[in-house]
Amino acid sequence: MPAAESPLPRRWTGIVRSAVVQAISVASTAMSTAWGRAASSRHRQQAEIDRLRTELALLSQEIEIKDARWAKLPARRRPFYDPIQRMRILQLKAAHGWSVSQAAERFLVTEETIASWLRRIDEEGERALVQTSEPVNKFPDFVAYLVRQLKLMCPALGKVRIAQILARAGLHIGSTTVRRMLQRKLRPEEVEAESDVPNGRVVTARHPGHTWHVDLTTVPTSGGFWVPWAPFANPQRWPFCWWVAVAIDHVSRLVVGFAVFPRCPSSFQVCSFLGRTISKAKTPKYIITDKGKQFFCRAFKRWCRRRKIRPRYGAVGKHGSIAIVERFIRSMKSEGTRRIYVPLRRDAMRRELGIYMTWYNEHRPHQSLDGCTPMEVYESAKPANKAARLEPRARWPRRRLCAAPAARVRGKCGVKFALVVGGAEGRRHLPVVELKLVA
Repeated sequence: MPAAESPLPRRWTGIVRSAVVQAISVASTAMSTAWGRAASSRHRQQAEIDRLRTELALLSQEIEIKDARWAKLPARRRPFYDPIQRMRILQLKAAHGWSVSQAAERFLVTEETIASWLRRIDEEGERALVQTSEPVNKFPDFVAYLVRQLKLMCPALGKVRIAQILARAGLHIGSTTVRRMLQRKLRPEEVEAESDVPNGRVVTARHPGHTWHVDLTTVPTSGGFWVPWAPFANPQRWPFCWWVAVAIDHVSRLVVGFAVFPRCPSSFQVCSFLGRTISKAKTPKYIITDKGKQFFCRAFKRWCRRRKIRPRYGAVGKHGSIAIVERFIRSMKSEGTRRIYVPLRRDAMRRELGIYMTWYNEHRPHQSLDGCTPMEVYESAKPANKAARLEPRARWPRRRLCAAPAARVRGKCGVKFALVVGGAEGRRHLPVVELKLVA
């Protein structure tokens, strides 16, 4: 029958548009059924090609419709591309080999805009016109702010110590990242050396409580040692200084005991101090000291023999012989006594040293112990820096390793938290750091 004589339904112009939509829907259903059947036959490759061609044609129509709509707006009234989108546009331009005019036509911008992006592509900073996408491992800005605040409140902390303190609080961050956040290179603290025995009989500490290091030091009071007249030094005794004896466990670096004396103690006083310390802790197999008159004498050796303790001595004038206890004394003075007004009362001095020793044993991460505290190692407890951590990076893969030591994520990623810095017994120079979640 000729087309001119084909009968048409009444009011066909009112239903033809809905009929077209329905016909396309039926055709799409039929094509999907055919592709599904072909996927399990020998024609599956050709079916996949036909499906991809159809999808490409539909995407081309979709882009054409959107471009037609945005083209009606003047260029200055169209939404701006953000810095990351601009970088992606330039990447597509390079991949397709488009000219400036072709790229401008594709993305509905002017040629001057594309040319400006190319000229300023290497700009740095947060306000750069073209930027790459944010890496997955980038910490939010508030983390850098917390690191700077911690450094401001505790200037004595280095980048490694800051990283270890934050790891114990639940935030695992590398020391190099801390250095970048502080925007300056911080000198790492010296690594504590092992004890060196000169007589060839090397002492190997096998477990906590096996080997102790004992030494004496002076802590000047407000009077100080120096005077501007001969012999240019005050007597090394109270009220110009306190004599402090300390005993350190080799394996755990735990301060097992300390004592305060108004003047240089005798061998009897040192032995009494060690006896009181042993009554509260395990009896060591070895005690390593220098060759001071309190230790290198018959009375001290006789006391050790009665308790089945073997005394060992460091080399005179040799660096590193008793490095463990010497390094602790340096830390005690730089972190503790030099940051306070050293009391003239003996009980007040004992209290101040006791607060520092408790903070050192329980809250201060130790570099030679991989960020653990001496008390955790001494009691074989689970370190706080190996507990579940907080993850402020929203896009960080949960199964990917974090800054050492590795720990699982606590809760969900992308959390925000506030830095709470307290002090042991109110001493701000002995920081106790916590991280609290915020809404």
